Amino acid sequence: MKIAALMNVGLDRGTRRIARVCWLRLSLLAVLAAPGLADDQGQSRTDPRNWQPIPDSVYLQEIGRKVSSKVPLTSVAAYEGRVYVSSTEGVAELRELELVPAAGVTGPVKRLVAVKGGLFALGADGVWRFGGGKWVNFAKQPIVDLCEVGGGIVAASERQTWHVGESGFDPLIQTNCPLPISRVVSYAETIYTVGGEGLSLLASQRPAIHGGFDSYLVNDVIDWGMLPSRNVRDALAVGSRVYLATDRGLGVLQGMTMSSIRGEQGFCYEDTTCLARGFTNDVWVGTARGAIRMVGNEFQYFAGERWLPDDLVHGVAVNGTTVYIATAKGLGIVEYRPYTMLKKAAYYERHLEMWGQKRLGFTHKLEWDDGLKEFVREVSDNDGGYSGDYLAAEAYRYAVTKDPIARAEAVNTFQALRWLEASTGIRGFPARAIWVKNEKGHKSMSGSGGYPAEWHDCVDARFEWKGDTSSDEIDGHFYAVALFLQLAAQGEEIAQAKTHLSHLAAHLADHNWQLIDLDGQPTRWGRWDPDYFNTDEGRADRGLQSVEILSFIKTASKLTGETRFARDYQKLVDLGYPAYTVRERITFPPSDVVHFDTQLGLWAIWNLLRSEEDPTLRSFYRRTLERTWEIVRIEGLPWFNFVYGALTGNDFEGDVAVAHLREWPLDLIDWSFENSHRADLKTPAGYRVYTGGIRAVSRRETEAMRWDDWTMKLDGGSGGRDVSDPGGWLLAYWMGRYYGFIEAPTTADPRLLGVAPGEVPEGGAKPYVGPQRPGE
Repeated sequence: MKIAALMNVGLDRGTRRIARVCWLRLSLLAVLAAPGLADDQGQSRTDPRNWQPIPDSVYLQEIGRKVSSKVPLTSVAAYEGRVYVSSTEGVAELRELELVPAAGVTGPVKRLVAVKGGLFALGADGVWRFGGGKWVNFAKQPIVDLCEVGGGIVAASERQTWHVGESGFDPLIQTNCPLPISRVVSYAETIYTVGGEGLSLLASQRPAIHGGFDSYLVNDVIDWGMLPSRNVRDALAVGSRVYLATDRGLGVLQGMTMSSIRGEQGFCYEDTTCLARGFTNDVWVGTARGAIRMVGNEFQYFAGERWLPDDLVHGVAVNGTTVYIATAKGLGIVEYRPYTMLKKAAYYERHLEMWGQKRLGFTHKLEWDDGLKEFVREVSDNDGGYSGDYLAAEAYRYAVTKDPIARAEAVNTFQALRWLEASTGIRGFPARAIWVKNEKGHKSMSGSGGYPAEWHDCVDARFEWKGDTSSDEIDGHFYAVALFLQLAAQGEEIAQAKTHLSHLAAHLADHNWQLIDLDGQPTRWGRWDPDYFNTDEGRADRGLQSVEILSFIKTASKLTGETRFARDYQKLVDLGYPAYTVRERITFPPSDVVHFDTQLGLWAIWNLLRSEEDPTLRSFYRRTLERTWEIVRIEGLPWFNFVYGALTGNDFEGDVAVAHLREWPLDLIDWSFENSHRADLKTPAGYRVYTGGIRAVSRRETEAMRWDDWTMKLDGGSGGRDVSDPGGWLLAYWMGRYYGFIEAPTTADPRLLGVAPGEVPEGGAKPYVGPQRPGE
């Protein structure tokens, strides 16, 4: 290799002399430390495995539904397997996904309370009790809360406490509570009352008196600490703690010590409204902006259109493993079902089929069409790249399972990518996308840099192809087709894949590292030539562009065996391109940070490090990967993590990657979401932010995504007008399985390994019914 060529790029004579000495030392270190040639699974033979596999064990997958209401719901309760809600119009029972008014309750109801002795509806004008299948008026007192105490029930009005008998209320003690009461709870064999100003407890001094209480103690409740706010809305006793919902987070009474759970502890939103016991050592917290599930020290946020009809939560109830959240506009339902990631992969495969997200071998997101009043397929700027994720996923899936269906899907998508090149009539120049004339769908009409889209007729006049192809497409083709060739191609497909890669690489090499369009000019984003690198834009872009062009030509050299590409690759080395690669990821200025560039860079780095054997060049490319990984590590994207782990053998934060995959919603509709108001927005310890943002946000709390999106985006979504393509999720899962990062499921239950008919709801776009690919 010509080291001097790398030292002569943009440096004066004195700087070059110093650089040569440094690089000679680096070269020696690189030779001594160079890893062996990558094996058939990409990891170097000498790299240690500094990670542990994660089993595809059974976990609970959230499934959301919503029931709208014309009036605000004030509370919700589960009793004897049924769910009831209250409102200013009384009580209604949830049947299927409909709220059916219950007879017998007249007047507004503020609160429903389910205890062992029955279900009570508490209103301003009295109390109703449910029993024997009907509601009956129980008392006229304006009761605010009830709780179980031992084998009995204690109730509270605004200033008094009562024993609940068979036919009404008897005073528990004669004196009034000095604080107004809103809640009553039993904790440590003691009754606590909670109000808008704090806590008090009922102290036993004369056990012979009915109820065993005759006074309230207000000042002796807390020895240490203080409430986060005196505006207390609800209380819940769980084990050794009493949780108190306030407008500044949760108070936690343990013994006689009060602590707080607020944003600095990771609590999502502090203006809390209500509390409920969960189903597996968890606690649910209603807030003015959604609901929070507390599981140990983890806080899961359920808000926005995906989960709730409205974010103002008035009540939460749990029935089995289903959670019901009463809001100002209806009921949010979050059902937990046992899943494995393998089952989730099967779900997404079925979703692609049932929702019409496949067409002519391509995979598509869906968009709502206002005129047709239905979802249609988007024909995008990057159909080859996005469909390449699915091609790679199916290649990995076939390599893991040997399932002929997976190979058939991979072959179909590979032939679609080949068609993108054949459609243009320009060897080595693939189209961005192909449109079927008069088809029902959304045809991309925007071009690069704000210019109009460039659509041209195919040789087969039934189709059009989109030009002005960018580097994105070439990246996607090389990444996906190389994996297909190595993992799933058979028979004539092997030669077809090699020829396809050869055509793409030769086009760039023969046109001075440019992608030349139909007009004989380079496309807007298809330049890797030295002249471009000397422009202001090119200087900022050359780190990524150098990784790409080196990867394209080196991959073609390795996989096709054509000697010309080895010579072409050496030309790039002589031009000094390897030295540019180390700063592949742009982090400054903020206006130049484009988050989808990370996927482009990792597509290219993947092939480049798997193909390169020269130790000095590998030292450049490995540092490129290490720098990029550190920049994007905070995002926690599983595909990013798996690429790093497979190429290095280093720890790749597999637990973060698997959590991301599990937290993806089954509902792929792109609902709007907001997180910028949250109280837990701080950068986690051990991470730094290099490309803007504060922290990654769970897919449960945002949206499904492609790997060119950004997990640190706090607000977004399209109001339910788009449906995401799950090809990226499938790629990450099957890649994880192929490399052993994710082990096979630990269960043999067939219900947890696949999806049954009816598990994937109907919806989406109508199936494609137009002409097929030429030759099909």
